[in-house]
Amino acid sequence: MSYAAPAYPAPSVILELLKPITWFAPMWAFMCGLVSTGAPLLDRWPLVVGGIVLAGPLVCGTSQAVNDWYDRHVDAINEPLRPIPSGRMPGEWGFYVACFFTALSLLVAALLGAAVLGAAVVGLALAWAYSAPPLRLKANGWWGNSAVGLCYEGLPWFTGAAVVSASFPDWRIVTLALLYSVGAHGIMTLNDFKSVEGDLKSGIASLPAQLGVGRAARLACIVMAAPQFLVIGLLVQWGQPVHALIVAALLLAQGVLMKRLLADPRGRAAWYNATGTSLYVLGMLASAFALRSLLGAGS
Repeated sequence: MSYAAPAYPAPSVILELLKPITWFAPMWAFMCGLVSTGAPLLDRWPLVVGGIVLAGPLVCGTSQAVNDWYDRHVDAINEPLRPIPSGRMPGEWGFYVACFFTALSLLVAALLGAAVLGAAVVGLALAWAYSAPPLRLKANGWWGNSAVGLCYEGLPWFTGAAVVSASFPDWRIVTLALLYSVGAHGIMTLNDFKSVEGDLKSGIASLPAQLGVGRAARLACIVMAAPQFLVIGLLVQWGQPVHALIVAALLLAQGVLMKRLLADPRGRAAWYNATGTSLYVLGMLASAFALRSLLGAGS
């Protein structure tokens, strides 16, 4: 029996292409940005809701659509049941969806203010540069992981702060957002352990493919831990010792888990992402509350 591809994708297929499961990370970072300002949020709920939609379904969803479109030939071999290679997203509809959500993201960002629009432009530009030629940043783990870390952590945090501040956020907010973006580079490295053989065959220079699994795992742990040490020092310097102690305790727990990770990086990478990364993002929230205490007190 032959299979006739549909003329248009079903709404459920479009939603599958946008991968809702990936929206959590930028939405969490956006929430940290909201909290960190010290501003009241209830009377700004339309901006808050608009920003959540922008960070998750729109900008992050766009990045997923762009990535699937430009990876469609590889997915046809490795994951043929995904929307585009399976034919459920027919013709060039994957590209059309990516373009439509890019435009919609820019429109919503413009309605939320100039600083938010600027962050959205950067995030969308990195989303396209990550997957699309000629840059295709994902072809090199150093550049690709940096782009994803910034888009998943720093930019949403900045956006959350900008939405309720109606201006460029305080430099301390920007500093912590950037530090947690650096740490996310290591988290992205862990995601590459599952596809080392495929990366080597397809010429994608992920860090595990470049450095080997063991060295890449050690590097990932250092990159995740070092920014958190700096965050702890900054929180102490800014007069927030309790929050610094919370982040330190979470980092210590991560260190215990990292020891297990390094014993079997490929076998335990997914396990660490479910455990150690959860502690990492809890530290982000604790740091955001430290800033809220600091900035809300008028410091």
